[in-house]
Amino acid sequence: MRIDELVPETEILNELGRRLARVRKQQGFTQTALAEEAGIGVATLRRIEGGQDSQLESWLKLLKALHMASAIDTLLPETFSSPMAEVRDAARRKRSRSSPSAGIVWGDEAE
Repeated sequence: MRIDELVPETEILNELGRRLARVRKQQGFTQTALAEEAGIGVATLRRIEGGQDSQLESWLKLLKALHMASAIDTLLPETFSSPMAEVRDAARRKRSRSSPSAGIVWGDEAE
C-alpha cells in the first residue's frame, strides 16, 4: 500500500502496524522479545501492530531496537528541499537583482 495524503489516518496506522510486524518477524523477534528490547509493554506493541493509535515515543524506541533509527531521518529530514520552493526563491532573487531602478542613472542624482 502506498501511503499519501489521501489515505485516512486509520489506514496508515494499520499499514504501519503490518509493516512493523513484518520487520519484527524478519529480524526474528517475538512480540515479547522486541517489547523487552525496546523497553515498552507487550500490550503497547500489540496495539501498535494492530493499527491502534500510539505514542511517537514508542515508535522511536521500537525503531531503535530494530536498528532502524535512520528511518526517522527519512520520515522527516533535517533539511528539506522542495523543487517548488527553490523555483520561488530563484524568482524572488532574480526580481530583487533586476529591480527597475537598479543600475539606471537618470542624471539628476545628488552628488
